[in-house]
Amino acid sequence: GGPVGLATAIDAAQRGLEVVVAERRAGDGDKACGEGLMPSSLHALARLGVDPPGQPIRGIRYISGDRAVESRFRGDPGRGVRRVRLVQAMRHRADQVGVRTVQATVSSVRQRADGTVDVGDMRARYVAAADGLHSPIRRGLGLDAPSSAPSRYGVRRHYRREPWTDLVEVHWAEDCEAYVTPVGHDEVGVAILSRGGEPFDAWLTRFPRLLAGLGDSAAITRDRGAGPLRQHATRRVEGHVMLVGDAAGYVDALTGEGMAVGFASASALVRCVVSDSPTDYEQAWARATRRPRLITEALLRATQHPRVRHALVPAAQRIPLAFDAAVNALA
Repeated sequence: GGPVGLATAIDAAQRGLEVVVAERRAGDGDKACGEGLMPSSLHALARLGVDPPGQPIRGIRYISGDRAVESRFRGDPGRGVRRVRLVQAMRHRADQVGVRTVQATVSSVRQRADGTVDVGDMRARYVAAADGLHSPIRRGLGLDAPSSAPSRYGVRRHYRREPWTDLVEVHWAEDCEAYVTPVGHDEVGVAILSRGGEPFDAWLTRFPRLLAGLGDSAAITRDRGAGPLRQHATRRVEGHVMLVGDAAGYVDALTGEGMAVGFASASALVRCVVSDSPTDYEQAWARATRRPRLITEALLRATQHPRVRHALVPAAQRIPLAFDAAVNALA
């Protein structure tokens, strides 16, 4: 019932399939999220008939101390969209195309010899498990893979303030990053990614330039957290159950293209269902996610070294064409 689950459901319904979404939460769908939609994410949503309200984003700016480097998207802009508004728009579209939603907790599934899958008191030909970072279905199917990388966590908060830029700002400190996304004409979201262990305001003190920009702006939402962010799956397919979105594996939120990857993998999953070829999904998922996974993994590994981390923004200043190419590759 999150954005990637709803994207899967809408796409499948538009292709003539009967779809049921099982969602355990009855609330507004809010969750810790950077809330920046890359241009490719907006294109994917448009194909689904979804146009969520938000604030235009025209590129990315990296900031470290008094140094900054930015890159503008070459084509259409992205958009900063509050998670609750995105989910609301997607739920509305799902209703329009005939997706049925039931409030239910799905912690396990049972595959039958005839190729169907029991999901609680329902039976389906296929199951798209879009149940998040710590997917109970992934774990129940024995598809969890351990990770030896350091754990990182994200915490998000919103402030009542007119955005000071039409870019997503990524503020770099020695051991954390802060992502600032304009999500409305008088609202900005701040997400901090770190190793955890300290409250939001303690991490925020590591970013004096960001603090100066926020000034005395009032926080208008409570802090929401998520993590550990890095999750792996041994594979994405088990019989007629396919993992999608964060449940399929998550490298890190470092480059901000999580929604784009999720929507691309949702489309790949539906194509495999329509062609009745679930075993093709593993390769389809790999193709749809390869570029952002490789870029994110390389950047994550590099920035674990303090010297490389400290040199990242100065290096991007020296070779702006490379920075511009990386940003637009993820856009």
